[in-house]
Amino acid sequence: MALKQVSSNKCFEGFQKVFEHDSAELKCKMKFGIYLPPKAETGKCPVLYWLSGLTCTEQNFITKAGFQQAAAEHGLIVVAPDTSPRGCNIEGEDESWDFGTGAGFYVDATEDPWKTNYRMYSYIKDELPKLINANFPTDPERVSIFGHSMGGHGALILALKNPGKYKSVSAFAPICNPVQCQWGKKALGGYLGPETRKWEAYDATQLVKSYSGPRLDILIDQGKDDQFLSAGQLLPDNFIAACTEQKIPVVFRLQQASCSAALDCGGYDHSYFFIATFINDHIKHHAKYLNA
Repeated sequence: MALKQVSSNKCFEGFQKVFEHDSAELKCKMKFGIYLPPKAETGKCPVLYWLSGLTCTEQNFITKAGFQQAAAEHGLIVVAPDTSPRGCNIEGEDESWDFGTGAGFYVDATEDPWKTNYRMYSYIKDELPKLINANFPTDPERVSIFGHSMGGHGALILALKNPGKYKSVSAFAPICNPVQCQWGKKALGGYLGPETRKWEAYDATQLVKSYSGPRLDILIDQGKDDQFLSAGQLLPDNFIAACTEQKIPVVFRLQQASCSAALDCGGYDHSYFFIATFINDHIKHHAKYLNA
């Protein structure tokens, strides 16, 4: 499968690149960002996949998160794909920001007219890794995954549905229980149809209840002043309760800013400023398992 390089920038002695390719799974052209650390010049490196949230492309993470220095230090290849198919000319795909373009929700759609192109789950699980492993100096036995919001949901379900495939998983402000929130109901109903049993196959809170694979240490950071947390879109408490019941280790950190007389006392929100603050912790979390 041919890759076309879109951009390449030297960064912390490695390279931040963007490539384009024709996706057989999604039946359209797709872009992904890939950071190649200095170690990639001399040997195979583990791979960490990042899944972005609603409205994002491959650009948001690679330009805003500031992960490259830590990835260079730990010798990790970091791959950041787009969040949905693009340019499929499906009626209605650009009508709203939380469904269709930029909102693939990391599921394989079963409903018309989405089922032909909207297969982000299989794209992330199978097609993209094969492409990465065939074209870059990766160690396919050392792979981890993380993400933000809709992408945090994607990271959690991919890890839970594929025991042993990923060495570790983490998330920033993930949509933890989509069958119970408005974002999830809209996306899962549209892509999978009205039968909620089908939705549960892509719900981390439901999946963790039957997880029986290798030990999976989960790290989640959540901003205390995240507007989508207070709006009931993320529902981390449901996921934590399910993990606790199943005795699956999860570190959940509710992050809030410290106050001083000179500063506004607002806490962390849903933005990339929040992600950039704690991204090094997540890189270290994955490096612990990928470099073991």
